[in-house]
Amino acid sequence: MRDQIMSDFLKALASRDAAPGGGATAALHVAQAAALVARCAEDRDVVAEAQALSMHALRLAEQDAHAVTIVSRASRNPDALLDARRGACVPPADVIAAAAVVLDLVERVPPEPQVMTDLAAAAEAARAAAVTARVSIEAQLAGLPEDTTLREVVASVSGIRERADRVTEGIRSGVALSR
Repeated sequence: MRDQIMSDFLKALASRDAAPGGGATAALHVAQAAALVARCAEDRDVVAEAQALSMHALRLAEQDAHAVTIVSRASRNPDALLDARRGACVPPADVIAAAAVVLDLVERVPPEPQVMTDLAAAAEAARAAAVTARVSIEAQLAGLPEDTTLREVVASVSGIRERADRVTEGIRSGVALSR
């Protein structure tokens, strides 16, 4: 997936195959958001963290696609399916954590007029990633015994959404002030 041409990826996404799907796109939202932060930041530490996070998110997209394939294959074996569904929750849980880190990085970049749009796009992509990953986890957990750790991860998405709202609103306010 990392080296796939975008048009080929979109064709695969549009196919009826099990993977890639929404979970992989959530990870790609994080990768794009982190890349935008790297573009906007002048602090070398922020740039390095954002670049590393972008590459990590690409690996998460691949892991999610693989996990979904494992779930699809395990659907004929109830014992294997339970483990596969739990395993399929790991990449989206990591995407949620990565989305929070993107917001941390966005907040470390001064919102200069020339980067405001990119920072807002990064914040909104982080929100989209977290929300989509949450739905992915909820879908895998449906009908399974309670998993407290994953339920806490799912609950953390509300805070990410609120932070993204504040970041985007702060950027929008800066745009209005600069007119």
